[in-house]
Amino acid sequence: MESILSDKKNRFVAGTVEKRDLNQYWYSPHTIAVMVQEIEEHATKVAFLSTPSLWFSLKESELKQHSFFFDVDMQWAWCPNFVKWDYNEPEGFDKSMHHAFDCVVIDPPFITPQVWAKYAQAALLLLSEGGKIILSTIEENAEMLKGLLEVEPQLFAPSIPHLVYQYALFTNYPSTYLSSLNPELF
Repeated sequence: MESILSDKKNRFVAGTVEKRDLNQYWYSPHTIAVMVQEIEEHATKVAFLSTPSLWFSLKESELKQHSFFFDVDMQWAWCPNFVKWDYNEPEGFDKSMHHAFDCVVIDPPFITPQVWAKYAQAALLLLSEGGKIILSTIEENAEMLKGLLEVEPQLFAPSIPHLVYQYALFTNYPSTYLSSLNPELF
C-alpha cells in the first residue's frame, strides 16, 4: 500500500478539467490509485459507467484493452473504448455488450433514487453472472443500493477534492483494497 500513498500525480486528473455542467468531480490521485489496484486485481473486463478517470488511469494492459467507459461527455469520442451513453437511456448500448463484463464500476453525476434505478438497470444488463460491482455515492443511499445491486459499504471512502459532501464506496464482494480507511480523510 505504501507505493500507492507515494503516488501523488495522475495524468488524467492533472490534464482534464471537471465540467460542472455535467456534474463531473474527479477522485484524488490516491483514491484513483487504490481503486485501480482493486479493479486490476479483481477484473478482466470492466464497464466503467461515468468513471473515465478510472479507465484512463489503468495500466496499459489486456484489462484496459478489453474494458470500456460509458459517458455522455463527447470529449473522449476519439477513444475506441469510449461508448457514448446517457443514463436516461439505460439500455442505450450495443447488445453485444449485454452480460459481457465481469465488473461494473459506477459513479453517477446525481445521487437520486431515480438516477440510481437507471444505473442499476444498465449495470445488471452489462454484468455477467457472478460479476463484481464497485460504486460510489452518499452513504445515505446504502439501503436503496442493497436492494438494487446487493452492495455493501466499504471502509475506504473516496477523496473527491471539489465535491462538498463525502461519498462512500460500495461493493458486492469482499474487497481487497477498499477494506481499510483512506488516510487522506483522517
